[in-house]
Amino acid sequence: MALTFLAGRVEQPLPDPSAEMDKVSTPLPELPRGTILPVRPRVTGIDSLLIDAAALRPQPNGDGAMNLLPPDDHATMTRRQLEMAIDAALDGAALSEEEAPPRLENLAALFGLGPAERVLLLLAAAPHLRPEALRGRRPALGLALALVGEDVWLALCPRSPLRRWHMVEPDGAGPLPDRPLVLDERILSHLLGIDYLDPRLDGLVAPLPPASGGPEEDPALLSRLQRLWAAEGTTGWPVLQCCGPDPAAIRAAAAALCASRGQRLFRLARADLPPQPAARHALARLIDREMALADGVLLAEGDEAEEAQRRNAAAFADLLLGPLILAGREPLALERPGSIRIDMPPPTTAGRRALWRAVLPAIGTLGGHLDRLAGQFALNAAGVQAAAALVTKDVGDEDTLFSEAWEAARIQARRRLDGLAERIEPRAGWDDLTLPPDRLDQLREIAAQLHHARQVHEEWGWAARGEHGLGVAVLFAGPSGTGKSMAAEVLASALRLDLFRVDLRQVVSRHIDEAEKGLRRIFDAAEASGAILLFDEADALFGPRAEVKDRHDRYASLEISYLLQRMETYRGLAILTTNLKSAVDPAFLRRLRFVVDFPFPDAAQRRELWQRVIPPGTPVAEVDHDRLARLAIAGGTIRGIALNAAFLAAEAGEPVGTHHLLAAARREYAKLEKPITPAEFGDAP
Repeated sequence: MALTFLAGRVEQPLPDPSAEMDKVSTPLPELPRGTILPVRPRVTGIDSLLIDAAALRPQPNGDGAMNLLPPDDHATMTRRQLEMAIDAALDGAALSEEEAPPRLENLAALFGLGPAERVLLLLAAAPHLRPEALRGRRPALGLALALVGEDVWLALCPRSPLRRWHMVEPDGAGPLPDRPLVLDERILSHLLGIDYLDPRLDGLVAPLPPASGGPEEDPALLSRLQRLWAAEGTTGWPVLQCCGPDPAAIRAAAAALCASRGQRLFRLARADLPPQPAARHALARLIDREMALADGVLLAEGDEAEEAQRRNAAAFADLLLGPLILAGREPLALERPGSIRIDMPPPTTAGRRALWRAVLPAIGTLGGHLDRLAGQFALNAAGVQAAAALVTKDVGDEDTLFSEAWEAARIQARRRLDGLAERIEPRAGWDDLTLPPDRLDQLREIAAQLHHARQVHEEWGWAARGEHGLGVAVLFAGPSGTGKSMAAEVLASALRLDLFRVDLRQVVSRHIDEAEKGLRRIFDAAEASGAILLFDEADALFGPRAEVKDRHDRYASLEISYLLQRMETYRGLAILTTNLKSAVDPAFLRRLRFVVDFPFPDAAQRRELWQRVIPPGTPVAEVDHDRLARLAIAGGTIRGIALNAAFLAAEAGEPVGTHHLLAAARREYAKLEKPITPAEFGDAP
């Protein structure tokens, strides 16, 4: 609220400030009731606080009373060094609202400072405004008592604005009247026109760049946010709880809202909040003060998995008094009034089509290709804009334009998954697989379902029946080295999608809450790209649910249930691999769309694998593929043996031959502690 800076009636005798400085208690005569401190022409700048101070020096009038009149010469202001500080403080209390220094007026309005608080604030600021005049001396609380009387106690009580917002504090120990007044450095800088983020918030709060002005994902959403924000009048600032899976989209909407109101946006990660109540309270006051000084809005982001973390975040939000936006998948349970939940789902396919047309008009000619692009990559407005920037604008060929746009979208969509899972660059194709024909047919059927997912789910209406079953959940089962990972590469290559590998052994080793949180982050990040997720080593999770013997078994059962639930609702392809299909509970198998068995290769398949394993650029001598096919090993082991044989041949300066391959095989058998039998090696040395 606006405050009046014109001093009012003087209701009691005014002590002489000079006498107080000299520790002499000589009261001045009373001023007549109704005496008004004069309003003088404004002098701009920091020095005006001290220049105008001379006008307030008490001088006798003809009646023997003291009146506040301008001096004839501003040089008289040097009569006492510390008197300048007193006069400057009085001057701040005497200025009218129209003539108040803008920064002082702003502080008074923001934090509800009355006349006594303003005097104390300027008194504490005086040593910094004119340090050479005060020669290092700091005004004490006793001086404030001389200036404003008993009101100083109320102005400096712990719940007063000055103390609540940590603006002015009595320093040191001892009797209060002897303790100097200390002005907070951030407040001093604001008075001087220097604004910066309080260093105590470094690493916790960071300013976000203003809205980029790109295409709006949902103009109706921005309009709704503006209406809700404008409802601050009667119940204070509302808390907007923006709920959705995409933090970047919420951040963009918050930035657009702040830009429309001319405010700055600051981000805080709720995971960094202190759990101790006292530290939490101090941080809330500091952030509230900073947001008021900067005309800022706090965006507190978080996705707490544990209930204790959610309670901590809610307790912090309840302490804040200023504008607040909470971002996360689910809302927090707050006690403060005015909390409004706003659901922010990802853009629909139709919305993404419109975004692509807005930033890349040429793409509108792609027809069905554009539908595939918009349906596959769930990018927000910023993601579409960044992807479009990578596309050559004047490409005339539609296939080339689609290929560039697809690749650019894939690059943008994978960014959230990088760091959460291992990205595998697909190198294998259909010709690299050595599997029975019916297994190859299964893999091609999986690829076909992914290719036509948008058509079946959206155009044919299957998505309207609910999320259950929309994802393609697959189990690849078979001994190690039989081609399970290679098959995942083949599918990724055929569909032109990213492949990310997740080691489930690391997930299982965590607490159940942490495991679910990790899986949730992976699936949420993968939703943007529809990437293929390969959950390797699922044996650590699988097992009959009835055989829960300890806490680890119980956690594993919960984790696999959560994993399968997310696989079913994930709109892309999620693959589990296991070496022990017999250990998988049949109830889990029924929830999977496909189960593909990878058999151990027979002799004919092993011969084919040996024929394909050596790259065309490798010099090769006579190789007895039939003899090598007698080795009872899987494709992965064959590839390792062939690589070691190539090094043996290179060291010998020879082309790769049968004897190099058999020698490498013997070493591999020894490493695996696998017996070397005549049936496999014959008479080989």
